[in-house]
Amino acid sequence: MATERRKNKRTKEKETTFQERVIQIRRVSKVVKGGKKLSFRAIVAIGNERGQVGIGVGKAGDVIGAVKKGVADGKKHLIDVPITKSNSIPHPTNGVGGGAKVMMRPAAPGTGVIAGGAVRTVLELAGVRNILAKQLGSNNPLNNARAAVNALSTLRTMSEVANERGVPIENLYTT
Repeated sequence: MATERRKNKRTKEKETTFQERVIQIRRVSKVVKGGKKLSFRAIVAIGNERGQVGIGVGKAGDVIGAVKKGVADGKKHLIDVPITKSNSIPHPTNGVGGGAKVMMRPAAPGTGVIAGGAVRTVLELAGVRNILAKQLGSNNPLNNARAAVNALSTLRTMSEVANERGVPIENLYTT
């Protein structure tokens, strides 16, 4: 019985490191035989502010249930984000999600997170502190959040590029 308590305590400690932020709650309806059935859709961003972030969507009859389902979905879709020493991203990148496009550029220390809407939430939960980002195309929060996650998932570090090319990392710095 004591071992069960220890296991539960460990799993709770791991779970509490993640922060969750609700991006949008929307009331949706489905037309059924007896009329309209109302439910809620929650878009939730989850991250540990140390390089992991995910987006989840949950639907339920009540708001709390929808948020819980969104958090569970976000944990299933976590990605790792490489962050530089200046709390920025290694290189410029673009992401696409539905009709939304997101452009991201690394920024100097002290710049802050210059982004709007859902993209800002995703970047803050990923642990990025200095970045320039712009939403292009759609202003749908779900598609913009997915585009931001898509852009962050394409990032590569210098060491990863060196390993792929099969050259020492010092050779990448020379032009």
